[in-house]
Amino acid sequence: IIRELERRFPTPTLFPAGHAGMPWALGMWTDRPFFQSTVNLVFGFIGDKVPQDFIADREKLRGGKFDIAAMTAALPQMRDQFRANVDWIEAQLGDNRPFLFGEFSLADVSAYMNVWYARQSLATMDEMMKSWPRIAAWEQRIRAIGHGTRTEMSSGDALEIAAKARPESPVFGDPADPNGRKPGDIVSVMPDDYGKVPVRGEIVSLSAQHIAIRRSDERAGAVVVHFPRAGFLVVPG
Repeated sequence: IIRELERRFPTPTLFPAGHAGMPWALGMWTDRPFFQSTVNLVFGFIGDKVPQDFIADREKLRGGKFDIAAMTAALPQMRDQFRANVDWIEAQLGDNRPFLFGEFSLADVSAYMNVWYARQSLATMDEMMKSWPRIAAWEQRIRAIGHGTRTEMSSGDALEIAAKARPESPVFGDPADPNGRKPGDIVSVMPDDYGKVPVRGEIVSLSAQHIAIRRSDERAGAVVVHFPRAGFLVVPG
């Protein structure tokens, strides 16, 4: 989604000069090991308050047990892991730069997500975070950016707009694709960690970092879905 938004709306950029690659790589860190330690920390603390239907939903997504008891037992380790990850952010801000790469970038969005999630979920976060004053100031700067102007819309209205719209994604191939994939091929794409629900469609475009496939939805009509390549599986048919 970010890659497509950046293509359509390149200003202001989330990739300031000299930082075209590392924000993506840091996204893998924040979305996987950092996020998992944050999830386990949160649910270890609030386990007895988690509704059973939510647990069932997560087990379906994960394809395995969402073990609240194990998360609770692992709280000492998760505190250690969360602390180690957060300390990297504090260290990066050590020269009093306002954002991780000096200017606001996707790296800040990705890293902030976990800190925000923990703060929203845990009453003890102020105490846990008091050793990292630079992060507290960094959080304030990110919150000050705000959410822009938004308008509420019902799901029915959104589906109606989507059904009337036509995808505008350009068609292009990747001559260097190591598996010879090309626009027009039918493939299925899914994450390689959990939520392994394949999305099947026709390749519209692809590169080392993305693949976009066209599929037909009974409610929304023709839709082009954009996936990263890192962390996703692409299989024929």
